[in-house]
Amino acid sequence: MNMGKQETIQHIKDTKLVAVIRGESPEEATSLIKGSVAGGIASIELTYTTPYVEDVFKALRGENIVIGAGTVLDPETARHAILQGAQFIVSPSFNADIATLCNRYTIPYLPGCMSLKEMVTALESGCDILKLFPANNFTPKFIGAVKGPLPYAQIMPTGGINADNLEEWLQAGAVAVGIGSDLNRAYAAGGVEAVTEAARVYSAKLQ
Repeated sequence: MNMGKQETIQHIKDTKLVAVIRGESPEEATSLIKGSVAGGIASIELTYTTPYVEDVFKALRGENIVIGAGTVLDPETARHAILQGAQFIVSPSFNADIATLCNRYTIPYLPGCMSLKEMVTALESGCDILKLFPANNFTPKFIGAVKGPLPYAQIMPTGGINADNLEEWLQAGAVAVGIGSDLNRAYAAGGVEAVTEAARVYSAKLQ
């Protein structure tokens, strides 16, 4: 699915759920993605810890999927991901060189941030959505605290988000959430069908 920068950002905000995919192989990652999409999750973050990750991008080329790259640690990896077709870039911490590169290619950059200082730096570098990571170090009330001095900050918590606390994070002001561990556990227990069912549980929370 080809989108411009602002369309991609709006898509993430509209759909609320980003499946964070970490596969042990390209085949596993592809199965996790297809299961997640079948369960109603419309945005995918494919992590660069997946071996031969470019094979996953190739396998999904032409599919009606909004797919970004995660665990991107440097601008070289970001450029590789963009050339493979990544529509947004996610990193565990802010990297100014990645921000510059993504601005050059007009690709959304969602950096991991844990403090107000990091968030301000990311916003000044043109980042539209800030990934609160790891979110399990915080409570949903943290978003309200951030929005005191930074009322326009758009925050996507990732790490520790589950079907039980998803709604609380969204009600606190998160524009979207990243989920992943439950999908991997489902795949290990029951394959693609179990991933689809787990994704449906999350999707149902938004209805």
